[in-house]
Amino acid sequence: MFDHVTSQLKDTPLRAVHERLGATMTEFAGWLMPLRYGSETAEHQAVRARAALFDLSHMGEIAVTGPAAGEALDYAVCGWPSALAPGRARYTMLCAPDGGVLDDLVIYRQGDDRFLVVANAANTAVVLEELRKRCPGAVVRDETAATGLIAIQGPNASSLLSRVTDLPLEDIRYYAGAYRTVAGCPAWIARTGYTGEDGFEIFCAAEDCERVWTGLSGTSADLPAAGLAARDTLRLEAGMPLYGNELGPDVTPYEAGLGRVVRLDKPGDFVGRDALAARAAEGPRRTLIGLVGRSRRVPRHGYAVLSEAGRTVGVVTSGAPSPTLGTPIAMAYVETGATSPFGIDVRGKTEPADLTELPFYDRRKQR
Repeated sequence: MFDHVTSQLKDTPLRAVHERLGATMTEFAGWLMPLRYGSETAEHQAVRARAALFDLSHMGEIAVTGPAAGEALDYAVCGWPSALAPGRARYTMLCAPDGGVLDDLVIYRQGDDRFLVVANAANTAVVLEELRKRCPGAVVRDETAATGLIAIQGPNASSLLSRVTDLPLEDIRYYAGAYRTVAGCPAWIARTGYTGEDGFEIFCAAEDCERVWTGLSGTSADLPAAGLAARDTLRLEAGMPLYGNELGPDVTPYEAGLGRVVRLDKPGDFVGRDALAARAAEGPRRTLIGLVGRSRRVPRHGYAVLSEAGRTVGVVTSGAPSPTLGTPIAMAYVETGATSPFGIDVRGKTEPADLTELPFYDRRKQR
């Protein structure tokens, strides 16, 4: 079943695969993407218990290359890409001069003079434009259309992927990557993901994407595909921010509890340094918190967070029923200094919610 099909939407290289699997499709950031293939709860639970496959080919892939690429990226982002060893990766952010987040990124150092910057689909054009302005000494090239991206996530991901790769995966640590072949196709395999589980993201040529997917799906009769809906509940349980919800141009990394990604100790200047240094010194003006609902009513994005006295002290940024915990969960920004107990205004009724540490789910504590 296909929803919102228009000629303006971009297809991923796996469009035919999604059709064969009977996916419910939806528009997402200008792309036609699988929302679910059947039960999004079953897809979510498959990732937690075993593994599942995701089509992430809508993400932006931007190569920054040349002898000056590392130094150029150091100026462009708030992290320290030039300090990465080849084969390593870092989560970082592209900030505006005022410190607001333009996008959150993963940067892979694929060689001495080659970095791969992975951007959110909705922000690829912005990131590309900013990198071209900020990295005049490097070659900045958009490789999105030429690249397919498949993720295999879950506790069985490593054992299943190893069946169709040419070399062992044990030497690929978390937030690291290496060139391999998958199902006979050249690929960059990275031990990264957005689900809170162990897993890998596989970058390959767009024309090889279906072959790689078919090879992976053939490793197990119990390896389902999972869509955007499951991906969102998985990342929410893992306490991972989503651009447009927890992150945006009106938020600095410090509000999101991600001040660790800002490398004020790196040499040289970078875009947003002064504003971020000032925010680090004064402290965040609001705080990102986790809330667990006591009722079955689900808090959603935009719902007000209330103090015990009924005053609005914040807003829900992401909320959903948690398939793993069996209760509604939410992330929310509240005024710095606001204290529990909290309530959430769910369609005119105040529902009590308990403050909890993020993430809601940590696989290291669950197993």
